[in-house]
Amino acid sequence: MLDLNSLLGAVDVPADWVGLRYVRENTVYRVIRDGKPELNDRRSSRGIMVEVLVDGHFAYAATSRLDSAGIRQAAENAYGVARACAGYGIHSFTDQVRPKAIGSYNSSYGLAQDAISPADLNHLLIRATERLKVSDKVVTTNAMARIVDVDSHFVSSNGSDVTQKILAVSADYTAVAQDGPVTQKRTDGGLLAKSHQAGMEVFDEEAVLARCSVIGNEAVELLSAEECPDESTSLVLAPDQMMLQIHESVGHPLEIDRILGDERNYAGSSFVRPEDFGSLQYGSSLMNIVFDPAVQNQMASYAFDDGGLKAEKAHIIKDGILLRGLGGAESQVRSGLPGVADFRASSWDRAPIDRMANLNLEPGESSFDDIIGAVERGVFMRSNRSWSIDDYRNKFQFGCEYGKLIENGKLTRTLRNPNYRGISSSFWNNLGMVGDRDTFEIYGTPFCGKGEPNQIIRVGHASPVCLFENVDVFGGA
Repeated sequence: MLDLNSLLGAVDVPADWVGLRYVRENTVYRVIRDGKPELNDRRSSRGIMVEVLVDGHFAYAATSRLDSAGIRQAAENAYGVARACAGYGIHSFTDQVRPKAIGSYNSSYGLAQDAISPADLNHLLIRATERLKVSDKVVTTNAMARIVDVDSHFVSSNGSDVTQKILAVSADYTAVAQDGPVTQKRTDGGLLAKSHQAGMEVFDEEAVLARCSVIGNEAVELLSAEECPDESTSLVLAPDQMMLQIHESVGHPLEIDRILGDERNYAGSSFVRPEDFGSLQYGSSLMNIVFDPAVQNQMASYAFDDGGLKAEKAHIIKDGILLRGLGGAESQVRSGLPGVADFRASSWDRAPIDRMANLNLEPGESSFDDIIGAVERGVFMRSNRSWSIDDYRNKFQFGCEYGKLIENGKLTRTLRNPNYRGISSSFWNNLGMVGDRDTFEIYGTPFCGKGEPNQIIRVGHASPVCLFENVDVFGGA
Protein backbone atom coordinates (compact mmCIF):
# COMPACT_ATOMS: atom_id res chain seq x y z
CA MET A 1 0.00 0.00 0.00
CA LEU A 2 1.21 3.50 -0.82
CA ASP A 3 2.58 5.30 2.27
CA LEU A 4 1.50 8.85 1.48
CA ASN A 5 2.73 10.29 4.78
CA SER A 6 6.25 9.02 4.07
CA LEU A 7 6.11 10.58 0.62
CA LEU A 8 5.00 13.85 2.22
CA GLY A 9 8.05 13.67 4.47
CA ALA A 10 10.27 13.44 1.40
CA VAL A 11 9.15 16.86 0.14
CA ASP A 12 11.94 19.40 0.65
CA VAL A 13 10.82 22.84 -0.53
CA PRO A 14 10.52 26.01 1.62
CA ALA A 15 6.72 26.16 1.28
CA ASP A 16 4.35 27.41 3.99
CA TRP A 17 2.10 24.38 3.47
CA VAL A 18 2.24 21.20 1.39
CA GLY A 19 -0.52 18.77 0.47
CA LEU A 20 -0.55 15.46 -1.38
CA ARG A 21 -3.74 14.07 -2.93
CA TYR A 22 -3.53 10.51 -4.26
CA VAL A 23 -6.35 9.20 -6.47
CA ARG A 24 -6.78 5.76 -8.01
CA GLU A 25 -9.73 5.39 -10.36
CA ASN A 26 -10.86 2.28 -12.27
CA THR A 27 -13.65 2.63 -14.84
CA VAL A 28 -15.65 -0.01 -16.69
CA TYR A 29 -17.87 1.25 -19.50
CA ARG A 30 -20.04 -1.09 -21.60
CA VAL A 31 -22.48 -0.36 -24.39
CA ILE A 32 -24.69 -2.85 -26.20
CA ARG A 33 -26.51 -1.71 -29.32
CA ASP A 34 -29.25 -3.81 -30.89
CA GLY A 35 -28.05 -6.90 -29.07
CA LYS A 36 -24.39 -6.54 -30.09
CA PRO A 37 -21.44 -5.22 -28.06
CA GLU A 38 -20.44 -1.76 -29.26
CA LEU A 39 -18.05 -0.70 -26.48
CA ASN A 40 -16.26 -2.72 -23.83
CA ASP A 41 -13.85 -0.32 -22.21
CA ARG A 42 -11.82 -0.73 -19.06
CA ARG A 43 -9.32 1.86 -17.90
CA SER A 44 -7.29 2.64 -14.80
CA SER A 45 -5.62 5.82 -13.68
CA ARG A 46 -3.64 6.76 -10.59
CA GLY A 47 -1.34 9.52 -9.54
CA ILE A 48 -0.65 12.28 -7.02
CA MET A 49 -1.33 15.99 -7.06
CA VAL A 50 1.27 17.96 -5.10
CA GLU A 51 0.07 21.31 -3.83
CA VAL A 52 2.16 24.04 -2.18
CA LEU A 53 1.40 27.37 -0.53
CA VAL A 54 4.20 29.89 -0.96
CA ASP A 55 3.96 33.52 0.17
CA GLY A 56 0.18 33.46 -0.04
CA HIS A 57 -0.05 31.70 -3.41
CA PHE A 58 -1.07 28.12 -4.23
CA ALA A 59 0.52 26.15 -7.04
CA TYR A 60 0.13 22.58 -8.23
CA ALA A 61 2.06 19.87 -10.02
CA ALA A 62 0.77 16.36 -10.77
CA THR A 63 2.79 13.21 -11.21
CA SER A 64 2.16 9.57 -12.00
CA ARG A 65 5.50 8.69 -10.40
CA LEU A 66 4.62 7.33 -6.99
CA ASP A 67 8.09 7.26 -5.44
CA SER A 68 9.99 9.81 -3.36
CA ALA A 69 11.97 11.12 -6.32
CA GLY A 70 8.80 11.71 -8.35
CA ILE A 71 7.09 13.52 -5.48
CA ARG A 72 10.16 15.68 -4.79
CA GLN A 73 10.34 16.67 -8.46
CA ALA A 74 6.64 17.54 -8.57
CA ALA A 75 6.99 19.60 -5.36
CA GLU A 76 9.93 21.50 -6.85
CA ASN A 77 7.89 22.15 -10.01
CA ALA A 78 4.95 23.45 -7.97
CA TYR A 79 7.23 25.63 -5.87
CA GLY A 80 8.78 27.09 -9.01
CA VAL A 81 5.34 27.92 -10.40
CA ALA A 82 4.33 29.60 -7.13
CA ARG A 83 7.46 31.75 -7.13
CA ALA A 84 7.04 32.67 -10.79
CA CYS A 85 3.41 33.72 -10.26
CA ALA A 86 3.98 35.53 -6.97
CA GLY A 87 3.57 38.98 -8.51
CA TYR A 88 0.27 38.18 -10.20
CA GLY A 89 -1.91 36.80 -7.43
CA ILE A 90 -5.45 38.09 -6.91
CA HIS A 91 -5.55 37.13 -3.22
CA SER A 92 -3.00 36.24 -0.55
CA PHE A 93 -4.03 33.00 1.19
CA THR A 94 -2.99 31.31 4.41
CA ASP A 95 -3.40 27.68 5.39
CA GLN A 96 -6.72 28.76 6.94
CA VAL A 97 -8.23 27.60 3.63
CA ARG A 98 -6.66 24.15 4.14
CA PRO A 99 -8.00 23.17 7.57
CA LYS A 100 -6.62 20.12 9.32
CA ALA A 101 -8.92 17.24 8.39
CA ILE A 102 -8.86 13.68 9.71
CA GLY A 103 -11.43 11.10 8.76
CA SER A 104 -12.74 8.67 6.16
CA TYR A 105 -15.70 7.94 3.93
CA ASN A 106 -16.81 4.71 2.29
CA SER A 107 -19.82 4.49 -0.03
CA SER A 108 -19.54 0.73 -0.39
CA TYR A 109 -22.83 -0.98 0.42
CA GLY A 110 -24.98 -3.43 -1.46
CA LEU A 111 -23.45 -5.96 -3.82
CA ALA A 112 -19.71 -5.67 -4.44
CA GLN A 113 -18.45 -5.07 -7.96
CA ASP A 114 -17.29 -8.68 -8.36
CA ALA A 115 -20.77 -9.97 -7.48
CA ILE A 116 -21.61 -9.88 -11.21
CA SER A 117 -19.12 -11.31 -13.68
CA PRO A 118 -18.25 -9.37 -16.86
CA ALA A 119 -19.97 -12.10 -18.88
CA ASP A 120 -23.15 -11.88 -16.81
CA LEU A 121 -23.23 -8.08 -17.08
CA ASN A 122 -22.86 -8.27 -20.85
CA HIS A 123 -25.60 -10.91 -20.98
CA LEU A 124 -27.94 -8.66 -18.97
CA LEU A 125 -27.32 -5.68 -21.25
CA ILE A 126 -27.99 -7.82 -24.32
CA ARG A 127 -31.24 -9.07 -22.77
CA ALA A 128 -32.14 -5.46 -22.02
CA THR A 129 -31.83 -4.43 -25.68
CA GLU A 130 -33.99 -7.40 -26.65
CA ARG A 131 -36.67 -6.42 -24.12
CA LEU A 132 -36.61 -2.79 -25.33
CA LYS A 133 -37.63 -3.94 -28.82
CA VAL A 134 -41.31 -4.27 -28.05
CA SER A 135 -42.30 -3.64 -31.68
CA ASP A 136 -40.87 -3.52 -35.17
CA LYS A 137 -41.30 0.24 -34.86
CA VAL A 138 -38.43 0.25 -32.35
CA VAL A 139 -35.51 0.69 -34.74
CA THR A 140 -32.61 1.10 -32.32
CA THR A 141 -31.99 -0.11 -28.78
CA ASN A 142 -29.10 0.68 -26.45
CA ALA A 143 -28.09 -0.52 -23.00
CA MET A 144 -25.11 0.88 -21.15
CA ALA A 145 -23.35 0.48 -17.83
CA ARG A 146 -20.64 2.69 -16.32
CA ILE A 147 -18.95 1.58 -13.10
CA VAL A 148 -16.34 3.78 -11.43
CA ASP A 149 -14.33 2.64 -8.41
CA VAL A 150 -12.38 5.46 -6.72
CA ASP A 151 -9.91 5.49 -3.82
CA SER A 152 -8.43 8.78 -2.64
CA HIS A 153 -6.06 9.76 0.15
CA PHE A 154 -5.21 13.33 1.19
CA VAL A 155 -2.41 14.29 3.60
CA SER A 156 -0.89 17.65 4.39
CA SER A 157 1.88 19.29 6.37
CA ASN A 158 -0.61 20.62 8.94
CA GLY A 159 -1.79 17.12 9.82
CA SER A 160 -4.64 16.29 7.44
CA ASP A 161 -5.19 12.60 6.74
CA VAL A 162 -8.39 11.72 4.86
CA THR A 163 -9.27 8.54 2.97
CA GLN A 164 -12.39 8.23 0.83
CA LYS A 165 -13.69 5.29 -1.20
CA ILE A 166 -16.55 5.54 -3.71
CA LEU A 167 -18.27 3.09 -6.03
CA ALA A 168 -20.39 5.02 -8.56
CA VAL A 169 -22.73 3.16 -10.92
CA SER A 170 -24.54 4.60 -13.92
CA ALA A 171 -26.93 2.72 -16.19
CA ASP A 172 -29.21 3.63 -19.05
CA TYR A 173 -31.56 1.86 -21.43
CA THR A 174 -32.75 3.56 -24.64
CA ALA A 175 -35.35 2.78 -27.29
CA VAL A 176 -35.66 4.79 -30.51
CA ALA A 177 -38.92 4.30 -32.38
CA GLN A 178 -39.83 5.42 -35.89
CA ASP A 179 -42.99 5.53 -37.96
CA GLY A 180 -42.58 7.29 -41.28
CA PRO A 181 -41.18 10.78 -40.66
CA VAL A 182 -41.78 10.62 -36.89
CA THR A 183 -38.92 9.51 -34.63
CA GLN A 184 -39.09 9.39 -30.82
CA LYS A 185 -36.69 8.31 -28.09
CA ARG A 186 -37.21 7.16 -24.52
CA THR A 187 -34.50 6.58 -21.95
CA ASP A 188 -34.47 5.50 -18.32
CA GLY A 189 -35.21 8.95 -16.90
CA GLY A 190 -32.87 10.89 -19.20
CA LEU A 191 -29.47 9.83 -20.49
CA LEU A 192 -27.49 8.29 -17.58
CA ALA A 193 -29.72 10.07 -15.05
CA LYS A 194 -29.81 6.79 -13.10
CA SER A 195 -26.37 7.48 -11.61
CA HIS A 196 -25.78 6.64 -7.95
CA GLN A 197 -23.27 5.58 -5.36
CA ALA A 198 -24.51 2.01 -5.23
CA GLY A 199 -23.62 -1.63 -5.60
CA MET A 200 -24.26 -4.12 -8.36
CA GLU A 201 -27.84 -4.59 -7.20
CA VAL A 202 -28.50 -1.83 -9.74
CA PHE A 203 -28.30 -4.60 -12.35
CA ASP A 204 -31.02 -6.82 -10.90
CA GLU A 205 -32.26 -8.57 -14.04
CA GLU A 206 -35.95 -8.69 -13.21
CA ALA A 207 -36.11 -4.98 -12.37
CA VAL A 208 -34.03 -3.95 -15.39
CA LEU A 209 -36.12 -5.93 -17.87
CA ALA A 210 -39.36 -4.60 -16.41
CA ARG A 211 -38.14 -1.02 -16.89
CA CYS A 212 -37.03 -1.80 -20.43
CA SER A 213 -40.54 -2.98 -21.33
CA VAL A 214 -41.98 0.34 -20.14
CA ILE A 215 -39.32 2.36 -21.98
CA GLY A 216 -39.90 0.52 -25.25
CA ASN A 217 -43.69 0.82 -25.06
CA GLU A 218 -43.50 4.54 -24.25
CA ALA A 219 -41.23 5.14 -27.26
CA VAL A 220 -43.85 3.52 -29.52
CA GLU A 221 -46.67 5.36 -27.75
CA LEU A 222 -45.04 8.71 -28.56
CA LEU A 223 -45.14 8.01 -32.30
CA SER A 224 -48.90 8.53 -32.43
CA ALA A 225 -49.05 11.19 -29.70
CA GLU A 226 -50.07 14.80 -30.27
CA GLU A 227 -47.48 17.55 -30.40
CA CYS A 228 -47.14 19.55 -27.21
CA PRO A 229 -49.30 22.69 -27.50
CA ASP A 230 -47.81 26.19 -27.68
CA GLU A 231 -49.22 28.20 -24.78
CA SER A 232 -48.57 29.73 -21.38
CA THR A 233 -49.88 27.26 -18.86
CA SER A 234 -49.28 25.24 -15.70
CA LEU A 235 -46.25 22.95 -15.85
CA VAL A 236 -45.68 19.90 -13.68
CA LEU A 237 -42.14 18.49 -13.75
CA ALA A 238 -41.17 14.97 -12.70
CA PRO A 239 -38.06 14.53 -10.52
CA ASP A 240 -35.97 13.30 -13.46
CA GLN A 241 -36.49 16.68 -15.18
CA MET A 242 -36.22 18.66 -11.95
CA MET A 243 -32.67 17.27 -11.80
CA LEU A 244 -31.74 19.27 -14.89
CA GLN A 245 -33.73 22.32 -13.75
CA ILE A 246 -31.88 22.45 -10.43
CA HIS A 247 -28.52 21.77 -12.06
CA GLU A 248 -28.66 24.52 -14.67
CA SER A 249 -30.76 27.28 -13.09
CA VAL A 250 -29.65 26.93 -9.45
CA GLY A 251 -26.40 24.96 -9.23
CA HIS A 252 -24.26 26.64 -11.87
CA PRO A 253 -25.28 30.25 -11.21
CA LEU A 254 -24.53 29.84 -7.49
CA GLU A 255 -20.96 28.56 -7.92
CA ILE A 256 -18.94 31.34 -6.33
CA ASP A 257 -16.02 31.13 -8.75
CA ARG A 258 -18.46 31.96 -11.55
CA ILE A 259 -19.78 34.92 -9.57
CA LEU A 260 -16.18 36.08 -9.05
CA GLY A 261 -15.54 35.77 -12.79
CA ASP A 262 -13.09 32.85 -12.75
CA GLU A 263 -15.15 30.78 -15.22
CA ARG A 264 -16.29 33.61 -17.50
CA ASN A 265 -13.85 32.70 -20.26
CA TYR A 266 -15.05 29.11 -20.59
CA ALA A 267 -18.11 27.91 -18.67
CA GLY A 268 -19.71 31.33 -18.21
CA SER A 269 -20.62 33.71 -15.43
CA SER A 270 -23.80 34.20 -13.37
CA PHE A 271 -26.76 36.51 -13.11
CA VAL A 272 -26.31 36.39 -9.32
CA ARG A 273 -24.33 39.23 -7.67
CA PRO A 274 -22.46 39.09 -4.34
CA GLU A 275 -24.91 41.58 -2.80
CA ASP A 276 -27.84 39.22 -3.57
CA PHE A 277 -26.92 36.80 -0.79
CA GLY A 278 -29.23 37.17 2.18
CA SER A 279 -31.80 39.22 0.28
CA LEU A 280 -32.61 37.89 -3.23
CA GLN A 281 -36.04 36.25 -3.51
CA TYR A 282 -34.70 33.50 -5.77
CA GLY A 283 -37.97 31.58 -5.77
CA SER A 284 -41.31 31.27 -4.04
CA SER A 285 -41.54 30.55 -0.32
CA LEU A 286 -41.88 26.83 -1.20
CA MET A 287 -38.32 26.71 -2.58
CA ASN A 288 -35.86 25.10 -0.17
CA ILE A 289 -32.56 24.02 -1.75
CA VAL A 290 -29.92 22.22 0.30
CA PHE A 291 -26.34 21.12 -0.20
CA ASP A 292 -26.41 17.65 1.33
CA PRO A 293 -23.25 15.53 0.99
CA ALA A 294 -24.51 12.74 3.25
CA VAL A 295 -27.47 11.29 1.30
CA GLN A 296 -27.04 7.55 0.96
CA ASN A 297 -26.80 6.43 -2.67
CA GLN A 298 -26.55 9.96 -4.07
CA MET A 299 -23.88 10.45 -6.71
CA ALA A 300 -21.80 13.15 -4.99
CA SER A 301 -21.79 12.16 -1.33
CA TYR A 302 -18.50 12.50 0.57
CA ALA A 303 -17.08 13.45 3.98
CA PHE A 304 -14.48 16.11 3.05
CA ASP A 305 -13.86 18.16 -0.06
CA ASP A 306 -10.45 18.17 -1.75
CA GLY A 307 -9.26 21.11 0.33
CA GLY A 308 -9.98 19.27 3.59
CA LEU A 309 -13.17 21.16 4.47
CA LYS A 310 -15.69 18.97 6.30
CA ALA A 311 -18.82 18.44 4.19
CA GLU A 312 -22.03 19.21 6.07
CA LYS A 313 -25.64 19.80 5.05
CA ALA A 314 -26.56 23.47 4.60
CA HIS A 315 -29.43 25.49 3.19
CA ILE A 316 -28.49 27.27 0.00
CA ILE A 317 -31.96 28.76 -0.48
CA LYS A 318 -34.50 28.78 2.36
CA ASP A 319 -38.13 29.79 1.91
CA GLY A 320 -37.08 31.20 -1.46
CA ILE A 321 -34.34 33.50 -0.08
CA LEU A 322 -30.76 33.03 -1.31
CA LEU A 323 -28.51 32.38 1.69
CA ARG A 324 -25.18 30.95 0.56
CA GLY A 325 -23.18 30.08 -2.50
CA LEU A 326 -21.56 26.92 -3.80
CA GLY A 327 -17.93 27.69 -3.08
CA GLY A 328 -15.16 26.14 -1.02
CA ALA A 329 -12.87 27.80 1.51
CA GLU A 330 -10.79 29.71 -1.06
CA SER A 331 -13.83 31.30 -2.71
CA GLN A 332 -15.41 32.04 0.66
CA VAL A 333 -12.31 33.94 1.82
CA ARG A 334 -11.98 35.81 -1.47
CA SER A 335 -15.62 36.81 -1.74
CA GLY A 336 -16.63 37.18 1.88
CA LEU A 337 -19.67 35.02 1.08
CA PRO A 338 -20.85 31.94 2.99
CA GLY A 339 -20.28 28.71 1.07
CA VAL A 340 -20.02 24.94 1.44
CA ALA A 341 -17.43 22.16 1.18
CA ASP A 342 -17.52 21.71 -2.60
CA PHE A 343 -13.90 22.43 -3.60
CA ARG A 344 -13.43 19.33 -5.76
CA ALA A 345 -11.15 17.94 -8.46
CA SER A 346 -12.17 15.38 -11.07
CA SER A 347 -8.88 13.48 -10.96
CA TRP A 348 -5.36 13.42 -9.57
CA ASP A 349 -4.11 15.61 -12.43
CA ARG A 350 -6.60 18.44 -11.86
CA ALA A 351 -6.56 21.19 -9.22
CA PRO A 352 -9.79 21.56 -7.20
CA ILE A 353 -12.34 24.22 -8.13
CA ASP A 354 -15.85 25.07 -6.95
CA ARG A 355 -18.20 22.27 -8.08
CA MET A 356 -21.79 21.67 -7.10
CA ALA A 357 -22.20 18.25 -5.49
CA ASN A 358 -25.47 16.92 -4.01
CA LEU A 359 -27.87 19.82 -4.54
CA ASN A 360 -31.45 18.95 -3.65
CA LEU A 361 -34.90 20.49 -3.45
CA GLU A 362 -36.48 19.55 -0.12
CA PRO A 363 -39.90 17.83 -0.23
CA GLY A 364 -43.08 19.75 0.47
CA GLU A 365 -46.50 18.56 1.60
CA SER A 366 -48.45 17.84 -1.60
CA SER A 367 -49.10 14.37 -2.99
CA PHE A 368 -48.81 13.70 -6.71
CA ASP A 369 -52.61 13.45 -6.95
CA ASP A 370 -52.94 16.77 -5.08
CA ILE A 371 -50.66 18.48 -7.62
CA ILE A 372 -52.33 17.06 -10.72
CA GLY A 373 -55.76 17.64 -9.21
CA ALA A 374 -55.00 21.34 -8.68
CA VAL A 375 -54.35 21.94 -12.40
CA GLU A 376 -57.25 22.93 -14.62
CA ARG A 377 -55.07 22.82 -17.72
CA GLY A 378 -51.37 22.16 -18.02
CA VAL A 379 -48.61 19.81 -19.11
CA PHE A 380 -46.74 17.13 -17.17
CA MET A 381 -43.19 16.50 -18.45
CA ARG A 382 -40.68 13.72 -17.75
CA SER A 383 -37.05 12.96 -18.62
CA ASN A 384 -34.72 15.57 -20.04
CA ARG A 385 -33.94 15.41 -23.75
CA SER A 386 -32.26 18.76 -24.48
CA TRP A 387 -31.09 21.92 -22.76
CA SER A 388 -29.95 25.40 -23.66
CA ILE A 389 -29.11 28.21 -21.22
CA ASP A 390 -27.20 31.45 -21.62
CA ASP A 391 -23.73 32.23 -20.24
CA TYR A 392 -25.25 33.91 -17.16
CA ARG A 393 -27.37 30.83 -16.38
CA ASN A 394 -30.43 33.00 -16.70
CA LYS A 395 -32.54 32.49 -19.85
CA PHE A 396 -33.16 28.82 -20.60
CA GLN A 397 -35.02 26.44 -22.90
CA PHE A 398 -35.38 22.76 -21.97
CA GLY A 399 -36.93 19.80 -23.77
CA CYS A 400 -38.31 16.55 -22.38
CA GLU A 401 -38.90 13.10 -23.83
CA TYR A 402 -42.45 12.44 -22.63
CA GLY A 403 -45.45 14.59 -21.78
CA LYS A 404 -49.05 14.30 -20.68
CA LEU A 405 -51.79 16.87 -21.03
CA ILE A 406 -53.50 17.78 -17.76
CA GLU A 407 -57.20 18.63 -18.09
CA ASN A 408 -59.56 19.32 -15.20
CA GLY A 409 -57.24 17.77 -12.66
CA LYS A 410 -56.51 14.58 -14.60
CA LEU A 411 -53.71 13.28 -16.83
CA THR A 412 -55.23 12.72 -20.26
CA ARG A 413 -53.53 12.59 -23.67
CA THR A 414 -49.86 11.75 -24.27
CA LEU A 415 -47.79 14.58 -25.78
CA ARG A 416 -44.60 14.32 -27.79
CA ASN A 417 -41.77 16.85 -28.08
CA PRO A 418 -42.71 18.78 -24.92
CA ASN A 419 -40.52 21.84 -24.31
CA TYR A 420 -40.60 24.87 -22.02
CA ARG A 421 -38.68 28.10 -21.55
CA GLY A 422 -38.14 30.65 -18.82
CA ILE A 423 -35.85 32.95 -16.85
CA SER A 424 -34.26 31.32 -13.82
CA SER A 425 -35.42 33.44 -10.87
CA SER A 426 -38.80 34.31 -12.43
CA PHE A 427 -39.41 30.63 -13.11
CA TRP A 428 -38.63 29.61 -9.53
CA ASN A 429 -40.84 32.40 -8.17
CA ASN A 430 -43.70 30.70 -10.04
CA LEU A 431 -43.20 27.50 -8.02
CA GLY A 432 -46.74 26.82 -6.85
CA MET A 433 -46.69 23.33 -5.29
CA VAL A 434 -43.94 20.96 -4.11
CA GLY A 435 -44.44 17.23 -3.86
CA ASP A 436 -44.15 15.28 -0.63
CA ARG A 437 -41.58 12.66 0.37
CA ASP A 438 -43.41 9.96 -1.62
CA THR A 439 -42.67 11.87 -4.85
CA PHE A 440 -39.00 12.52 -3.95
CA GLU A 441 -36.46 10.76 -6.20
CA ILE A 442 -32.64 10.77 -6.45
CA TYR A 443 -30.79 11.18 -9.75
CA GLY A 444 -27.32 12.20 -10.88
CA THR A 445 -24.89 12.64 -13.72
CA PRO A 446 -21.30 11.47 -14.27
CA PHE A 447 -20.62 14.20 -16.84
CA CYS A 448 -20.77 17.77 -15.51
CA GLY A 449 -18.10 19.79 -17.31
CA LYS A 450 -16.31 22.93 -16.14
CA GLY A 451 -12.85 24.47 -15.77
CA GLU A 452 -9.72 25.02 -17.83
CA PRO A 453 -8.25 22.48 -18.27
CA ASN A 454 -11.63 20.80 -18.47
CA GLN A 455 -12.89 18.67 -15.59
CA ILE A 456 -15.76 16.17 -15.90
CA ILE A 457 -17.16 15.37 -12.48
CA ARG A 458 -19.98 13.47 -10.76
CA VAL A 459 -22.98 15.45 -9.46
CA GLY A 460 -26.19 14.43 -7.70
CA HIS A 461 -29.65 16.01 -7.56
CA ALA A 462 -32.83 14.96 -5.81
CA SER A 463 -36.29 16.49 -5.95
CA PRO A 464 -39.99 15.85 -5.57
CA VAL A 465 -42.55 16.52 -8.30
CA CYS A 466 -43.15 20.28 -8.72
CA LEU A 467 -45.82 22.57 -10.18
CA PHE A 468 -44.88 25.86 -11.84
CA GLU A 469 -47.45 28.41 -13.02
CA ASN A 470 -47.54 30.61 -16.13
CA VAL A 471 -44.83 28.81 -18.07
CA ASP A 472 -44.38 29.00 -21.83
CA VAL A 473 -44.55 25.44 -23.22
CA PHE A 474 -44.24 24.51 -26.88
CA GLY A 475 -43.82 21.56 -29.22
CA GLY A 476 -41.57 20.72 -32.13
CA ALA A 477 -38.55 18.42 -32.32
